[in-house]
Amino acid sequence: MAELVLQPISWERMIRAVEKVRERLNRAVQVLTEAGLDYAVIGGNAIAAWVSRVDESAIRNTQDVDILIRRSDLDAAKAALESAGFIYQHSSGIEMFLDGPGSKARDAVHIIFANEKVRSEYDEAAPDVTDSELDKSFRVISLPAIVKMKLTSYRDKDRTHLRDLIDVGLVDQAWTSRLPEKLAARLQQLLDTPDG
Repeated sequence: MAELVLQPISWERMIRAVEKVRERLNRAVQVLTEAGLDYAVIGGNAIAAWVSRVDESAIRNTQDVDILIRRSDLDAAKAALESAGFIYQHSSGIEMFLDGPGSKARDAVHIIFANEKVRSEYDEAAPDVTDSELDKSFRVISLPAIVKMKLTSYRDKDRTHLRDLIDVGLVDQAWTSRLPEKLAARLQQLLDTPDG
């Protein structure tokens, strides 16, 4: 294993890391919009967008960009994103667009297909791109849809994102009656253990 090389501690490096994600998101949605493609921002950026509507200080940074599109739009999305310098890659069942040569999967736009299960073992399919709201900057998935997506995948970071929504009051006990039984049980577990 290669020796780990530590860079100097730097506010500039930390700020630039956040700016790179924002720039990647803006470039991607701009070219998708210009190409006339339907999309919705999902994942950590969607959670940040929703949390920011209540409390900017509660926003959590994310390292990548996740976008929901229809599978039928993949070829058009490839053309649009490649025109903006992104490089298409299919790896381990994941469609992604690396942010230029030499980029890593963390420096990518990850694509999720609307109305399809992200993983075969998931109980719920991803929502349609129309289950979203248009912000002045981009189209973001609706709050009910992102809550269902996070409860469906339920990884550690998904539970953290859900706790962020609970913490700012966007999700509460009333939500359990709106969800399928399995997802309601997962949400109840998070409501009962707000600190993890």
